[in-house]
Amino acid sequence: MQKLSYKNSGVNIDVANNTKSGIAKVLDGQNKNVLNRVGAFATLYDGTFPGYKNPILVFKTEEPGTKQKLAIENNSLETIAYDLIGHLINDTVVMGAKPLSVQDCIVCGKMEKKVILKIVSSLAKACKENGCLLTGGETSEQPGVVPKGIYILTASITGVVEKDSIIDGSKIKEGDTVLALASNGLHTNGISLVRKIMEQNPKILKEKIGGKSFIENVLTPHRCYYNSLKGLFRNKELVGLAHITGGGIKENLNRILPKNLDAVIDVNKIRILKIFKTLKKFGKLEDEEMFRAFNMGVGIAAVVKKNFAGKAKKHLRKFGIDTYEIGKIIKGKGKVILK
Repeated sequence: MQKLSYKNSGVNIDVANNTKSGIAKVLDGQNKNVLNRVGAFATLYDGTFPGYKNPILVFKTEEPGTKQKLAIENNSLETIAYDLIGHLINDTVVMGAKPLSVQDCIVCGKMEKKVILKIVSSLAKACKENGCLLTGGETSEQPGVVPKGIYILTASITGVVEKDSIIDGSKIKEGDTVLALASNGLHTNGISLVRKIMEQNPKILKEKIGGKSFIENVLTPHRCYYNSLKGLFRNKELVGLAHITGGGIKENLNRILPKNLDAVIDVNKIRILKIFKTLKKFGKLEDEEMFRAFNMGVGIAAVVKKNFAGKAKKHLRKFGIDTYEIGKIIKGKGKVILK
């Protein structure tokens, strides 16, 4: 009988320690708000916020869904890291918040230092590009639970917003305008349906869209809107932001509507991206299913005062975000009506 040890049970503590030492080199010394080093039992973060009179903290946990399976299969670890951070930050900024700190969790069947460092480095880079920090997290090797070669990612974020500048939809009024902020593709939702279409009709893999392969289009990282939106946050005429994820426009925009108002969306105005037309063709999908599973080209829906729409569009287009009107707010019952 083999002598039992943690190592021959599938967990090599030496590899784990060596990997975590590499992670520390990536993350240490990033910001004076972080008061201790990577490797401590928890992160100490200085909670003073100059320029905020009444700071409100915003929390969110997210994961990139089954898109991470495709990313791993196609050796695209950097893109899935950007997907995770983009989704996380977008859920924070639709509250009008500045992202501060991200903590990640990576669960795997077998810890491979090169892979872990690539993921963590990409997460840290994505955070830095969007004004926040990757301050630490957890890497867990779980042989017998997760197959070797599989990495499951999740992360949590903390943001901050001035209390009187919170954007939660409560100030939406009848007559306001709904703007579409274009997505750059699928983002991180509807991927299980995409995988099923690929399985049943593999010819779709030969499709070229915008000069790129089908799979490259699918793996395009989730667009992050913080840098383009932050300049509008304290403008009182921006009254609502909805991140369009699973459930589409109908089941995300309704989350910020007052109970006595509806949003009427003209679907003919939506600039549907070619990737969605390709999926509809090969999957033989009905429009109703398309608009529920996918963002259809709308990454964020913004509700603004009618006289502010032009200024908002001009500002966002400076950041390369195609922005246009798709609907209006009317009296109703808190629903989104697609017409």
